[in-house]
This record gives sequence, C-alpha cells and structure tokens, in this order.
Amino acid sequence: MSTLFTKIINGEIPGRFVWKDEHAVAFLTIGPITHGHTLVVPRVEVDKWTEAPAELMNHLTDVAGKIGQAQVRAFGAERAGLMIAGFEVPHLHLHVWPTNSLADYDLARADANPNPATMDENAEKLRTALREDGHGEFVPAS
Repeated sequence: MSTLFTKIINGEIPGRFVWKDEHAVAFLTIGPITHGHTLVVPRVEVDKWTEAPAELMNHLTDVAGKIGQAQVRAFGAERAGLMIAGFEVPHLHLHVWPTNSLADYDLARADANPNPATMDENAEKLRTALREDGHGEFVPAS
C-alpha cells in the first residue's frame, strides 16, 4: 500500500511543491513549525533513513541544503533547521525549516491549522528564492 507521501508525489493528494527532480521532491508540510517548513522526500518508498542507500541520503541532504539556504534568505532566518524524525509517516522525509531558536526544533509546536493563503505565499517565496539561487529547473510553477 502506498504511503501518504507517495499519494502526494503522484498527485492523488494536493501538495505545495517547491522542488521536483528524478529522485526527490520537496513540499511544504501541513503542520509547519515556522513559515516555509518543508519536507524533502524520496520518490521511492523507504521507511527508515537507516535503510536508505547512501547515494539517496546524500541526494536528499544536498536538496535539503539548497532549500535551507533559500529559506534563510526568503524568511530572514538566522539558520535552517534539519531533522529526520520518521514517526509521522512511514516514508523517509527530512524536515527543513527557517529558524532563529532551538525552540523551533519542537515538532509539538507545529501549527495544526495553518492559513492556506499564507501557506501558498510561503511556497511561492521559497520557489522564488530557489529560482534566484539557480535551481529553476527543479522548481515547479506551483
């Protein structure tokens, strides 16, 4: 049975994509810790990050780094946070978000009901920053 993330990747469930390539996608999470909180997800279903091939993990962290750099600039953050939790959905995913504090590392603080218009604006801010960084070939129109 396919995971929730596979359904998002396949377009069965909507997602606010900011990155798409042959091996990975990235989209805004529906429960953001901060504005611009993004999930980097492999196209292939892998449950635990410890089971992923090194090449895939290298690619995912490379994409996460590019997204993090764009988030810092787009959202005026001091740093980009990175976390692999793995309990929410049994499909490997990296959380990447703009942060100014260790308090932003608490998933319990996630907004369970974010404003859809704000989410759309945040996705576009991040897409714009990624294009400005030279990654336009991987950034979907919306």
